[in-house]
Amino acid sequence: MILVTGGAGYVGSVLVEKLLKKGYKVRVFDKFFFGRKPLSKLKGKNLEIVTGDIRNFSPKIFKGVNVVIHLAGLSNDPTAEFNSVANFEINTAASIRLAEESKKAGISRFIFASSCSVYDLGVLKKSFLKSEESFVNPKAAYSSSKRQAEKQIIKLAGPNFCVVVLRKGTVFGYSPRMRYDLVVNTMVKDALSKGRINIYGQGIQWRPLVDVEDVAVAYIAAVEATPKLVNREIINISAGNFLVRDLAFEIKKAVEKNYGTNIEVVFTPIKGKVRSYRVSSQKAAKLLKFKTSVTISDSVIKMVAAVKHNKMDDFDNALYYNIDWMRPILEKGI
Repeated sequence: MILVTGGAGYVGSVLVEKLLKKGYKVRVFDKFFFGRKPLSKLKGKNLEIVTGDIRNFSPKIFKGVNVVIHLAGLSNDPTAEFNSVANFEINTAASIRLAEESKKAGISRFIFASSCSVYDLGVLKKSFLKSEESFVNPKAAYSSSKRQAEKQIIKLAGPNFCVVVLRKGTVFGYSPRMRYDLVVNTMVKDALSKGRINIYGQGIQWRPLVDVEDVAVAYIAAVEATPKLVNREIINISAGNFLVRDLAFEIKKAVEKNYGTNIEVVFTPIKGKVRSYRVSSQKAAKLLKFKTSVTISDSVIKMVAAVKHNKMDDFDNALYYNIDWMRPILEKGI
């Protein structure tokens, strides 16, 4: 059985469906801050759902489990910065404890969800290509919390406890737990709701990107890889590095071609630091035999169709934006 923490989340809900289709037994452990609807269509004897807080879990969640995929956490910079204490408790301290308890419980493999944002220096001219061996020293609350957890979790690895860290590029695409606060998804949302795509600055910021379907495939590859190949490894997961301005025009083209809508691309001046970083994906290809299959254009077309079909085009709904939804919850204390 595979335990997926945060299994009702943006990535988790896609991953759980793929795992079930492959015949795996899955136990989802989730606080369900964003509700249970993302998993509502998934049923059957191979799916077990447990409600709980990753900071206060019972060892019972490990019963019958041999693999843990740890996705649960506060995701993105605004949410992490809004409540730095909760960010550390959930993304760092709870992640380390989960790994420690997994090892004690005899779990054979622990896969930790990290982020390529650990490479970001906040300096546009220094967006050099980064590999997993590159020095990282993130300062932002979210990326820093992920890096702290990475370092401690990897130390737990041993012959009988395989630890794999996946650093994902910015994820995009349709998910049952939809988000419009990710760069591609935001551009698609603005194209549909406003008829324009906003680019801040000159759009020469680099982003490593990957579709959510491909992310799920990467996690499954990490589950199935030979332990000696992936144990103690940090692996970047990305479909490639994209300039923000090129991304905007590619999305414009896809929406206009398939939905007959004229989209304007607007450049808006920006002050202060900008996020820009590029990553290598060669290690994922070598160790996981991982190759992405979903293009930006294909993802956009699927996203627009799914959003309309599932009536997720109420774009002002706070449910689709992590900070907007979590702010009142964090204010009350979680």
